[in-house]
Amino acid sequence: MAKRLKAMGSPKYQNDGDPRTSGPGFGVTMHSESILEPILKWPRNSRMAFLNSMSDVFHARVTVEFLGQIFATMALTPQHTYQILTKRPNRMRDLLGGGRVQRAMQETLLNLRRDGPALPAPATRMLAARVAECPWPLPNVWLGMSIECDEYSWRADELRTTPAAVRFLSLEPLLSSLPCLDLTGIDWVIVGGESGPKARPMDPDWARSLRDRCVADGVAYSLQAMG
Repeated sequence: MAKRLKAMGSPKYQNDGDPRTSGPGFGVTMHSESILEPILKWPRNSRMAFLNSMSDVFHARVTVEFLGQIFATMALTPQHTYQILTKRPNRMRDLLGGGRVQRAMQETLLNLRRDGPALPAPATRMLAARVAECPWPLPNVWLGMSIECDEYSWRADELRTTPAAVRFLSLEPLLSSLPCLDLTGIDWVIVGGESGPKARPMDPDWARSLRDRCVADGVAYSLQAMG
């Protein structure tokens, strides 16, 4: 997908990554010019936004300052719900649980109030309210963790100890059963198989077992169709 978007001239996919780790994919790039788009360009009615379908905001090269800007925008648009999915549970837990992102967010909000661009009236009012008092964790931000096989079930433990309004697990592509997975404190589980001509198979019993466990524990369950 990244290779195709680069060939099409999409400006956000022109920074090549290290071929040893990124293959034909793009390198980690922080697009600060896009941070305020949900405030300036999105409609006022609510929407569900998946932040990083082709990236991971908790990658080691994404700075705390940039994360603070992202969270400030999410704080100023409470009408929208944001889903953040990561495979880097330790960094997410450390940054969100340790207060570093929260402090960076508050600094961004102060800077926006002092020197930021003109914002729509609803955002200006929200900015004044958020500078005075901003809830944490943000109630409109859902945090998710990718787990594809039982070897990585421990990632759910890290998610459980991270402050979040909603916690979800993306168990896709599901490549094994997950007997060690603990669903305590999890609000939503998404299960899906791998797609494409070389897709590794998913045993339907793995999905059924997870469904039954979610029903027993009162956890929302979704099964994604395989392409």
